[in-house]
Amino acid sequence: MALQFPNISRSFDVTRGCVRFSGYDHTREVAFFIEQDVVYYFNCGALVSLESLLAAFDHHRDRICHAAVRAYGQRLKGSYTLTLADF
Repeated sequence: MALQFPNISRSFDVTRGCVRFSGYDHTREVAFFIEQDVVYYFNCGALVSLESLLAAFDHHRDRICHAAVRAYGQRLKGSYTLTLADF
């Protein structure tokens, strides 16, 4: 398994209340979502806007990607939603 995160783009999915980002296993794109409450938790709830939420995601990207790799290795499926339990 060679999951990588070369694409640094991320976006907020209003419908899911999550930040969406992608990983790649060779040529296969894998969709990941992280609940906004997890990102709030990382910043002690000190987020007041969408921009600050995405900035907090960027700041914790390494930690988030590490959890994404673990989740991907534990259960193979089409998309993954990371919750606080994944950290």
